[in-house]
Amino acid sequence: MSLTDWLGREAATVARGLIGARLLVNGVGGTIVETEAYDPTDPASHSFGGPRPRNAAMFGPVGRAYVYRIYGAHWCFNIVCDRTKPGSAVLIRAVEPTEGLDVMAHRRGTDDPRQLCSGPGKLCQALGIDKTLDHAPLDAPPFLIEPGPPVAGLVVGPRIGITKGADTPWRFGLRGSPFLSRPFG
Repeated sequence: MSLTDWLGREAATVARGLIGARLLVNGVGGTIVETEAYDPTDPASHSFGGPRPRNAAMFGPVGRAYVYRIYGAHWCFNIVCDRTKPGSAVLIRAVEPTEGLDVMAHRRGTDDPRQLCSGPGKLCQALGIDKTLDHAPLDAPPFLIEPGPPVAGLVVGPRIGITKGADTPWRFGLRGSPFLSRPFG
């Protein structure tokens, strides 16, 4: 199955499946340990209410990056998914850093591996993701995404930092990972 076929499934399925996948940007990154799913029927999604200039990537081809700034300070990286529901995406919340740790440490100003990619803003800073990668295809450089084996110990819970749709259990993580943005309650 091609990467775009794998990402063409519904958002919650893709979000679950990305736990344990390898994500590199220009050779820097690691294993995805936390995600959140969003689709256009979800009031918490940027695509709720239809396409706009800011969320245009979410309505484009599956397998593209959707990158946006939050709180005017931090970039967030999403993977556009679900061929049947344009406007669907998965937010990558945390990565266990395994490759390019020295580059990530320099970018983040810390060499504590738990502080490199444990949150969407930290992750984007560490991996060098910014608005220039919005709409970029994920099956070509600078990106490398490789599905991993099914993980034992997947944990599910409500998403973080939202008010609408907050109880939707579309946050997924690797149970016990010290690299999560926040522990599951």
